Amino acid sequence: MPTREVYWNIEGEHWLYAFFIIALAIFGYGVYQRIQLWKLGQPENRWQDIGQGIKDVLAYGFGHKRILKDAYPGIMHFAIFWGFVFLFIATAIITLQADFKLPVFQGGVYLFVKFTSNLFGLLALIGIVVAAFRRYVQRPNRLDNKPDDAIMLLLLFVLLFTGFLIEGARMAAKPDPWSSWGFVGQWLASVLQAMFNESQLLAFHRFLWWFHLILAMGFVAYFPYSKLFHIILGPVNQFMRKRGPIGIPEIIDFEDESIETYGKSQLREFSWKTLFNTDVCLRCGRCQDNCPAYLSGKHLSPKRVIQDMRVLMEETGAALKEAKKKAVAVQGAEEAAAAAESAEEWTGRALIGEVIPEDDLWACTTCRSCEQQCPVFIEHVDKTIDMRRNLVLMESRFPSEAQLAFRNMENNGNPWGIGWSTRADFLTGLGVKTYEENPEAEILYWPGCSGAFDARNQKVSAALVKLLQAANVNFAILGNEEKCCGDSARKLGNEYLFYSLATENIEVMKGYGVKKILTQCPHCFNLLKNEYPQFGGEFEVVHHTEYLKELMNSGKLKLTKGHGKTVTYHDSCYLGRYNEIYEQPRELLKAVGLDIKEMAHTREKSFCCGAGGGRMWLEEHEGERINVMRTDEALALSPDLIGTACPFCLTMINDGIAGKEAGDQVKALDIAEILEQAL
Repeated sequence: MPTREVYWNIEGEHWLYAFFIIALAIFGYGVYQRIQLWKLGQPENRWQDIGQGIKDVLAYGFGHKRILKDAYPGIMHFAIFWGFVFLFIATAIITLQADFKLPVFQGGVYLFVKFTSNLFGLLALIGIVVAAFRRYVQRPNRLDNKPDDAIMLLLLFVLLFTGFLIEGARMAAKPDPWSSWGFVGQWLASVLQAMFNESQLLAFHRFLWWFHLILAMGFVAYFPYSKLFHIILGPVNQFMRKRGPIGIPEIIDFEDESIETYGKSQLREFSWKTLFNTDVCLRCGRCQDNCPAYLSGKHLSPKRVIQDMRVLMEETGAALKEAKKKAVAVQGAEEAAAAAESAEEWTGRALIGEVIPEDDLWACTTCRSCEQQCPVFIEHVDKTIDMRRNLVLMESRFPSEAQLAFRNMENNGNPWGIGWSTRADFLTGLGVKTYEENPEAEILYWPGCSGAFDARNQKVSAALVKLLQAANVNFAILGNEEKCCGDSARKLGNEYLFYSLATENIEVMKGYGVKKILTQCPHCFNLLKNEYPQFGGEFEVVHHTEYLKELMNSGKLKLTKGHGKTVTYHDSCYLGRYNEIYEQPRELLKAVGLDIKEMAHTREKSFCCGAGGGRMWLEEHEGERINVMRTDEALALSPDLIGTACPFCLTMINDGIAGKEAGDQVKALDIAEILEQAL
């Protein structure tokens, strides 16, 4: 039966237990220190969906579901991770036999462990070499090299290599008939046999054994103080991630008189989970590499925001620790009070301005590409909106263009400031009835502010109305009773204005008994579907690409093929990443015979048009214009059409085409306009 003694001629193994206890104590103290820092934040319950949490850890942690989407670093990380998983299993099995005298390391188990530990250990070694090459030779912009990174890679490499050397020295001095199963050790054994005699090999093995074990104990002790801590924290964060609709801000109860501040501007105002996120961050830079603000030359970097918050958390923790020491040491009440005041100043230190520039907060388009690419599910955008809320509601500091949009929404129920009493004019001119005129309507058509007031997007409304009428859909509008849904107000931080608009809209729709709502704007769609339920607005909400697909499949909407043109489709952030609607628009385009060309950034990696997060109403004063960058990406394919499914995206891409003077080469059309031509 294949077997061997696990340890041979090693004296003083009892010291191993002492080293292990010391390492565990240092490890435990490090974990305790980090927990104390997280506790600077407010309570938050994230331990709710345990079953789904376990599935997420298996899929995203062990399965690397997100990490592997970026193939080069993904495969590298996969090799390192699974290499150490198999080596950990091998070490556990060996320990069971060596220390607990359980006869498990023999027979098929022995051969399996021998082979897999060699195979995956070799893959991990290769992965570490590739990681070092990428980090220190290729040096991609998204990686920032710190001393801890070099220490981590060197420590992992030496641990793996000395493990193989130990196996090689044993095989060279005491060969066994099963050596070929440990093929890496066998290769090293042939080299070592040529260099040393048996007694030298035994001495070399003894030295390596102790060196490797002490290094392993050092690895355990160093773990919570290094980037390696993410091996534990990453899966924990995946377990606790938000599920269901994303990007739903917390409700602010404006009637609660005990609330003294709105939004968040200090570290202590955020939850412990937010502070925990700062330690989870791998500094991999995927968020930064997919941030339209950063890529267009703005100062904003999602990674920098998280890391700067971590630095402040650590500085705050150190200051509090020092203040507590002083409070204990001093005798007088005045000195103790001074120490406590110093600690209070640190916990109340402003994030906005001092740590995170205000311009960075306003540069965010809330596209959530950063979160979509993050392998450990760090939530970037919610922090931004919370800080915007503080600036708007507490400080009245926001871009001047936002002031105009806020005033227009407050006075006229739309960001353009066009008289509220004219909202229904265009659609009623197309023969569309209001709910007051048609209370039996099966569906409420919500054109949104763009569809009602913007001249370019009124054409989209007209096309959609024609499609609905062709399919004999019984629909109606709210007419002048419809107000802006409040998306831009909420994303820009004006929660009070949003609350006023939302509650008024909900009251009107409930008054008419609305059950189902059809929208053409993904921002309206997302808000009505996912955020209005916070205030009792429970409605079935569909986007026009979904509904038109249903009508086509049911045979109610008959379309003809024969366009014979090429189209590239731009995925709206709020339709795609927020609501995972990717295929329906493409299926509609294919249904009318269009040949789809995909841009470099598509589906969940789509590049934002630049209008989200209320930026539709703000100017870009830094770097390149995001909409021009996206238009360039579309024009590079030389399509006949650029398809959109969002009024903001349509406006931004049209502006990009005009700026490039490419109007004679390509047209930007909404899906509804394209389908209307195929009736």
